[in-house]
Amino acid sequence: MSDAARRLILDLDTGVDDALALAYALGSPDVELVGVICTYGNVTMRTAVRNTVALLGLLGHDEVPVLVGADRALAATAPFSPSEGVMRIHGENGLGNQRIAGLCRCAPGDGLDFLREEVRRATEDGVGLLYVPTGPLTNLAHALGSISGLADALGRVTFMGGALAVPGNVTPCAEANVANDPAAADAVLRGGLRTRMIGLDVTHQAILTREDTAAWRELGTPAGRLFADMTDHYIAIYEENNPQMGGCALHDPLAVAAALAPTLVGCLHANLRVDLEGASRGRTVCDPDRLRDSHKTCDVALTVDVPRFLGEFRSRVGRALS
Repeated sequence: MSDAARRLILDLDTGVDDALALAYALGSPDVELVGVICTYGNVTMRTAVRNTVALLGLLGHDEVPVLVGADRALAATAPFSPSEGVMRIHGENGLGNQRIAGLCRCAPGDGLDFLREEVRRATEDGVGLLYVPTGPLTNLAHALGSISGLADALGRVTFMGGALAVPGNVTPCAEANVANDPAAADAVLRGGLRTRMIGLDVTHQAILTREDTAAWRELGTPAGRLFADMTDHYIAIYEENNPQMGGCALHDPLAVAAALAPTLVGCLHANLRVDLEGASRGRTVCDPDRLRDSHKTCDVALTVDVPRFLGEFRSRVGRALS
């Protein structure tokens, strides 16, 4: 099977860095983006659908289906609503408060049904299937219990989330995606799937600067201008909250990049769990019950080839925005 045959499904809570991940995927010649399943986190699930549809239109890829996923955590009784802090980071609309219009797609399909069909196709045809969640792992937790053959079809799921050797970004222990649904993350990490965790350990090493966004603006395209303005909003928040970084972290694009090219990151092989109670709720930690097991299900990224990644990022996103 050639690299060109690989099929990619993104699972997005479409805020600013999800938009960058989407552009990275669309600018990658070695994979076909076959669908986007939306969820909550940076925005509500419905806003994620709207943002994804609009961005795909702007980037010239209306053919990519956008699907409805989870609108709340496994244990939640009401749909998710972003906090004021999250809206400050990503803007009230999730896209840095930049206006973007897109045709509404009536009644988007069900994400689990779509994934089930893609798993069937991958099983029958031997087509490579990559699945990259960049928000809470709720959709994947639902799929674990309802889609036969999921683990074999997906191979190793690369997700953005967690923190092993560095502090969290919403509490001292927890990273935002895992914190939004710790039970879902725990179910995924202990449910038999092979995973690759692209957490804060590596995403805080890969930084985008205003020089990069200026280059997008100079492309002179509507997409270049929108992505530059949107990302400058994101960088401005980092300049206030984390001025030592010199730009914004490329959380979600690095997850897509590592799914396509796993050698970008150096990993610790481990069996993980998520703390579900107390002050450490949301912490991703080595599971003491499986510490001595020879079979490790998770590759935890701890190092990243930053120059190589940034080179690929600039090339692929630039291609998508041109």
